[in-house]
Amino acid sequence: MADVFVHPSSFVDDGAVVGRGTKIWHFSHIMPGAVIGERCNLGQNVVVMPKTRIGNNVKIQNNVSVYEGVELEDDFFCGPSCVFTNVMNPRSHVPRKHEYRKTLVKRGASIGANATVVCGVTLGEYAFIGAGAVVTSDVPPYALMVGVPARRIGWMCQCGERLQPAKGQAACPACGARYAEAEGALRMTEPPRARP
Repeated sequence: MADVFVHPSSFVDDGAVVGRGTKIWHFSHIMPGAVIGERCNLGQNVVVMPKTRIGNNVKIQNNVSVYEGVELEDDFFCGPSCVFTNVMNPRSHVPRKHEYRKTLVKRGASIGANATVVCGVTLGEYAFIGAGAVVTSDVPPYALMVGVPARRIGWMCQCGERLQPAKGQAACPACGARYAEAEGALRMTEPPRARP
C-alpha cells in the first residue's frame, strides 16, 4: 500500500483496500473486503468490518466501529465513540447476519461524539448530528439534529455554520452560500463564494 500510513500497532488484513494518503492510527483493525478511500484519517481503536465502504477525505475519530452494512460517503466527519449498528433486534444466541440493514451517510455529513445511529437510516448531505444524539430515522440534508431520539432543531451550512432562515431564505455569514427552505427541507440556491 503505497502512500498509506499504518501505525505498527494496527492491522490491515489482506483483501482490504486503502486509498492513497490515508492514515490509520494506533490499535485499529481494517478487515478483508473493507474499502477505504483516499486522504482518510482513522483514529485510535477504529474497526472497519468487511463489506463496508468509506469514501475519500473521511475523518473517523477514536473508538468507532464501522459495521457491515454501513457506507460513509466523501468528506464525512465522525466524532469520537460514535456508534453504528447493523441489526435491529440483536441476540447473541440468534444469528442475524441475513438481517443486516444498510446505513448510508451521505457526503459532508458530521456526527458528534458519542452519538448513536440506529441501522437502516440515511443521513442526508451535510447533515449535522449533535453529540450524544440517537438517530432513529432518516435525516434530511443540512439538518441539525439533537436529542434522544434525535429531532431537527435547525439547519447547517455545508461549511459547518448554523443557518438562521427568515421567510424561507438563509445566507451563511461565513461562506456566502444561500439556501431556500420549504416543506421541511433545505436546498442550496447559490454556492459558497470563492475563497481568495
